[in-house]
Amino acid sequence: MKAVVFTLGCKVNECESDSLLQALENKGYQVSDKLEPADIYIINTCAITAEAEKKSRQAVSRVLKLNQNAKVIVTGCAVEKSKLNFEGKNVSLITGTFGKNKLVDMLDETGVKIFPQTCEYEESFPVKPLRTRTYIKVQDGCNNFCSYCIVPYLRGRSRSRDPKKVIEEIRATNPKETVINGINLSAYNYNGITLTGLMRALKDENTRIRLGSLEVGVIDREFLTALSNLKDFAPHFHLSLQSGSDAVLKSMNRHYTLEEYASKVDLIREFFPDAGITTDIIVGFPTETEEDFVSTINFVDRIKFTDIHPFIFSPRSGTVAYKMKDLPHQIKKARLDKLLEKKQECKLRFSTQMIGKTLKFIQEEKKDGYHVGYSENYLRLYVKDLKQTNGEEIKVKVIASFNDGAIAEPIDM
Repeated sequence: MKAVVFTLGCKVNECESDSLLQALENKGYQVSDKLEPADIYIINTCAITAEAEKKSRQAVSRVLKLNQNAKVIVTGCAVEKSKLNFEGKNVSLITGTFGKNKLVDMLDETGVKIFPQTCEYEESFPVKPLRTRTYIKVQDGCNNFCSYCIVPYLRGRSRSRDPKKVIEEIRATNPKETVINGINLSAYNYNGITLTGLMRALKDENTRIRLGSLEVGVIDREFLTALSNLKDFAPHFHLSLQSGSDAVLKSMNRHYTLEEYASKVDLIREFFPDAGITTDIIVGFPTETEEDFVSTINFVDRIKFTDIHPFIFSPRSGTVAYKMKDLPHQIKKARLDKLLEKKQECKLRFSTQMIGKTLKFIQEEKKDGYHVGYSENYLRLYVKDLKQTNGEEIKVKVIASFNDGAIAEPIDM
């Protein structure tokens, strides 16, 4: 019997899907995370945007085209938001964001099984390591209630994982690179052990440690000191921004100012001068004026991000922002295009700054004759003449900007 777990959305979903794959394999299933013929499909859905919900619904039709007699199970945020979108669509079992760790014991069940929200962290099987970079989930839920975001309503309140369990999973999967992940990673707090404490607990682990998305409030000297004491820390900070306007940040219910954000970036660069600083930016929030957007453009230039991920505001029913008057699509699209241009400027500036530097490279794939992967500060590197292909970390020298990153050559083979 073959089972496919197909994932939409965030890296936390990816963690949960990789855990399901391992649990299914333990039960004797042949498993895959690719859309291919199978007997059972588990679709792990997303609802962060209207487009993500649409793709989650479409995934049902896509898997049935591969095997119209397959058992189809849907789970995750899009189901939690609206299970009616999946009923009566040849779906055997419908579950939400809670109780995913029970799914492999429910394969013979049918109907709608929505578990109640819980304040306890739900442990799962260790993830099946499918990639060089392995995502390890340590936190779930969110208490922030940003005015545009549906996630706290679907994922529940913040809850955190026992550091001992985190260490056990890292050692069980033995990844070349571990990405510590959560819905709101900065809110990690297990019985008084904060994210800083978790980093201290991981200081002896033999894996490159990278962090998922962070909120600026977690950045302080104590936290950065804990990171600098890790055996192999990847100095890449994805700091959620969302807008470069204080007025818009306030209407988004984001709890920082631009000056506070900039000061945290300065502190990071004091500890890690070559750190990658990336971010998300929402384009066309309902209260965003043209002046606000110009402020965002200027702030991107001021911070000198190494990459940005801009995306158009998507009204989500059930959020505060849903009641606000949406901006015309053409305005949002024009602003997105401008930020996408800035994105390319950011990436080129970063790769140019790294020319001549020695970085640590872990290969993730082979593409067009190059060994491709990321440096510790999240510069995408293309390396030729690399005999070592087993994913070990090696030192390389950056030679020139190239494609979406840079060409590098090995220096300690």
